[in-house]
Amino acid sequence: MLQLSAVPCAPAPGRLPEGPVWDAARRELLWVDITEGLVHRAALTREDGRTDVVPTASLRFGRPVGAAVPCASGALLVAAGTAFVRLEDGRPPAEAVELAAPVLPDDGVERRMNDASVDPAGRLLGGTMAIDERPGAGALYRLDAEGLTTLVEPVTISNGLGWSPDGTLLYYADSPTRRVDVFDYDPATGALSGRRPFAVLDSGHPDGLTVDAEGNVWVAVWGGGEVLALTPAGVPHARVELPASHVTSCAFAGPDLDVLVITTATHHLPEERRRAEPDAGRLFVCRPGVTGLPATPYADRH
Repeated sequence: MLQLSAVPCAPAPGRLPEGPVWDAARRELLWVDITEGLVHRAALTREDGRTDVVPTASLRFGRPVGAAVPCASGALLVAAGTAFVRLEDGRPPAEAVELAAPVLPDDGVERRMNDASVDPAGRLLGGTMAIDERPGAGALYRLDAEGLTTLVEPVTISNGLGWSPDGTLLYYADSPTRRVDVFDYDPATGALSGRRPFAVLDSGHPDGLTVDAEGNVWVAVWGGGEVLALTPAGVPHARVELPASHVTSCAFAGPDLDVLVITTATHHLPEERRRAEPDAGRLFVCRPGVTGLPATPYADRH
């Protein structure tokens, strides 16, 4: 198996950084710090052969932010609290327009949005989870021009989402299962079918994921200190080792989509591990020798 390494970037450590995505229109990287309610933007720079992430702006919400993705209009779509909201560029969160929110059970369970990603046709898929991570309290939803549709339930911690290069397969992780599952995906309708296991982790839990142009699936392993790359057959073929136990997500970024940006967290990290992992919570970059797939912006409507 190919062994790769990554180097830390300029942004200061966060508590629960997640969801990196390359905004090709703005040539910027987006990511969130979930529990801090932050959406960050940054430029990718390269000097003396070293790639770095240089922050340019941040937006703060008064609620957890599970993900943020660019829209075709230039706006920003944010999974905030338990709703999907649209944010015109530059406006403060108070002026966000709520697009949709799932009807949640009246069971006293506090929930939030978690990971979200846009399919090749411009639909957003995103899920929920309980704040206390209790089993079965979440679900996976699809947001498009027709509104909000429930796709998968029950789910415990709705996480990584990624599509095969031809858009006919969806990879998905409900983290506590320790599995990455794969669905048959209908690019024309966004319908799911044929769920089956794609890969089972021996240690750690699958978190965010991304797919490269060759169809390999790169999985951030929470509790494992690594990003594991799997072939389309589910066979491990590369490993990026990180000096941080809680690896949360990854995405290909940069004009050529040849930089793997990796997020890590200090959330739920015991104090003794924090002392042993001073770079936990930072962003890292790796050049794995492959390129990613372009991130499709959400097909918003005015």
